[in-house]
Amino acid sequence: MKMKLITLAALCLFSKLTIAQVILNANSLGNTYEDINTVLAPGYNVIEVPDCVHTDYGRHIDEIFDTTLNTNVFRFIAHQTPDNDRCQNFDRQRTEIKTYDQSPDNLKAVEGEIIEYKWKFKLPSDFQVSPNFTHLHQIKSVGGAYASIPMITLTARKATPDRIELRQTPTTNQTTLLTANLDLFRGHWVDVTERITYGNSGRYSIIINRISDNTTLLSYTNDDIDMWQDGATFARPKWGIYRSLINIDDLQDEVVLFNNFSIEEIDPLSISDLESLANKVTLIPNPSKDRVTLKNIESIDYDSILLFDSSGREIQLSNRLNNHTLEVSGLASGLYFITVLKYNRPITTLKCIIE
Repeated sequence: MKMKLITLAALCLFSKLTIAQVILNANSLGNTYEDINTVLAPGYNVIEVPDCVHTDYGRHIDEIFDTTLNTNVFRFIAHQTPDNDRCQNFDRQRTEIKTYDQSPDNLKAVEGEIIEYKWKFKLPSDFQVSPNFTHLHQIKSVGGAYASIPMITLTARKATPDRIELRQTPTTNQTTLLTANLDLFRGHWVDVTERITYGNSGRYSIIINRISDNTTLLSYTNDDIDMWQDGATFARPKWGIYRSLINIDDLQDEVVLFNNFSIEEIDPLSISDLESLANKVTLIPNPSKDRVTLKNIESIDYDSILLFDSSGREIQLSNRLNNHTLEVSGLASGLYFITVLKYNRPITTLKCIIE
């Protein structure tokens, strides 16, 4: 089934970036709120923090130097107590940034647009969660009857084992699309790419890779999903720590690191552009006993390569892929499929015969 979905998806349009990105990186210590606001809503305030109730602590978002990424990063801080939700809600606490109605138009998604969001984050190795919610990312609507509930949520939850959940709704009833073991994330920097075609017949994809070894921890794609809450004026992203205090004994003081936020509008390619990209890629030698190489393709042309056997089962490529050459020795003889992806969408699928 997975192979069929990928093959069908390869026949659909995919997109390229043609509009300048809006990028938010940590850059200097001491001016964090000002730096964030300058990028996401110049002259206004996109910071949602519990500073009002915890004035003796000071700012709950700052910047520190991270030795793994070798750069400054944003540090989002949530204390078990006395932090709350901006002195407005007391059963939850919030340390988040967002775009909103005062943000530039290119940071507000409207129906019919394709937007790609990218960011990095790192959870502590002892990150604690409750059976309720600990949101790390949301896509929320502004306006309409459903604005109170996120359209997309990436949240952590206490379970057996603890997990990260990807949840979605076009109305008020959220559905869990996918889960992943939280232990895969704890203590590691991860890189997130999320792409949304906004509309009632929309598209959604997200891929989260662990930076240290490029292992994919969570990947989801749906080419026919309701990605618009009717009545909305626009949709916007949020990032940070937003967690329930109902089971406060499950929680502790937490620090979540973020960096390299990117918001970018996408322009669709034409059918001829798609066919040109698909037709130029070849595979040699084919058949092969030990290795095959993708020809007429550059690193910039793709983000990832997937390998499937004839039944549609994905073959992990750890230590098998080097630049454009794929090591196939040790695999059983037979027919395989190599799918090349860009922006989480298939460019082409090639048949590969292993002798």
